[in-house]
Amino acid sequence: MAYRDIRIIGDPVLRTVCDPITDIDDSVKSLVEDLLETVNEDGRAGLAANQIGVSLRAFSWHIDGEIGYILNPRIVELSKDEFQDGEEGCLSVPGLWYPTERAWYARAEGIDLDGKKVVVEGEELMGRCIQHECDHLDGHLYLDRLSRKNRAKAMRELRERGL
Repeated sequence: MAYRDIRIIGDPVLRTVCDPITDIDDSVKSLVEDLLETVNEDGRAGLAANQIGVSLRAFSWHIDGEIGYILNPRIVELSKDEFQDGEEGCLSVPGLWYPTERAWYARAEGIDLDGKKVVVEGEELMGRCIQHECDHLDGHLYLDRLSRKNRAKAMRELRERGL
């Protein structure tokens, strides 16, 4: 296992749609180990593979003391009537937190390292994490979901920081 550096906004890998995992080989097993080790730090809720420079569909999470991963996740259900609009941040956009609307509940399906079906679901923070990390795997950052006003403010702040 290896702790991996986080890619920061401006790195093209963050805007690349990740490829599905077709073979679960040693490189994928190593990727999962790296995702689990890198997300296992205070203040980290989720981590997508492209955030550590790997354009494959996988993410890990560390929420409420539970650490896990999912390969080839796809969101299959979102709450339609309940939303949350709390502050959201991202390891790849350090230091910025902005209100971001998300569904209150999310459910994703994928597989594990044995190729068995995995279901990850949750409300509030877990629901936000699933949506945030799946966005990463589709080449999107949470900044893309901000209101026009907040997005302009965030981009200005990034420019001021030289990011």
